[in-house]
Order: sequence, then C-alpha cells, then structure tokens
Amino acid sequence: MILERSTTIPGRRLDEVFEFFSDPMNLARITPESLGFEILEAPSRKLREGDRIRYRIRLFGVPLRWVTLIEEWRDGHSFVDLQERGPYRLWRHLHEFVEVPEGVQMLDRVEYELPLGIPGRVFGGWLVRRQLDAIFDFRGRVIREMFSERNS
Repeated sequence: MILERSTTIPGRRLDEVFEFFSDPMNLARITPESLGFEILEAPSRKLREGDRIRYRIRLFGVPLRWVTLIEEWRDGHSFVDLQERGPYRLWRHLHEFVEVPEGVQMLDRVEYELPLGIPGRVFGGWLVRRQLDAIFDFRGRVIREMFSERNS
C-alpha cells in the first residue's frame, strides 16, 4: 500500500526546513498527542544514514515499540526511514524536500504493508488508512503553523 502527501511550506528556504527535519527531537512536535509518541533513544545530533531511532507509540490504545533505521540520506534533499521493528510488516517512508517559488514543498511517500497478509488488509486496511490519513493531515497542519509562526 502507498500513501503520498505533499505539503507546501510558504516563504521558507530549503536549508531551514531540512534542518528542522534533521533533528529527531522534532518528530514528537509533529505527531498527534493521541499516539503517545515518546522517543526512547535517538542521536543528539543531526541525523545521517545508518542512524536508528527507538520510540514508543500507542496504536488504537496498544503500546508498541518502534525502531527506525535511516536507510538513505541525501543532505538537504531527502531521506528514507525504514521500520526495523514495529507494527507494520513493511514501513518505508521517503521524505523529500524541493524548493518551489512559494517556498518549500515537502513530499512524503510511505510504502507500507500490514501484518497478517490478505486478512490484515481486508479486516484492518481501511482502519489503518483512515488513521494514517488523520496523522498526515495533522502533520501537514502543524508544520505549516509552526513555520508560519517562525515568520512572526
């Protein structure tokens, strides 16, 4: 399954937006509180290829640990995080940043696969998709708000 989103961050430079996403501590700032997101272990510096982030979340009220590997890193342009341990059979998230006349366009492309194969997709696919849509809607709103506040 694939989820794609595009968020335009008006009036910002590519380097400042990418810098924000290079700091793993900012992930909590753009995640809905309802997920109970908590970073357990992360680099205390800018991310780079090969880094791991360990965190805890709550999905549908169930506490889960998640380990993400920064699989690819193109400084100032894109990075990919890959779930090594977590609730999905596959989770590969490409974050891409492009300068556009309005500011910066952030592109998210998530390839994901639910556990349990076909039964997982049939019985949980719609529910998971609805939750992912809500998470990425929240994320887009918060990012635009945060960067517009920085202009003030």
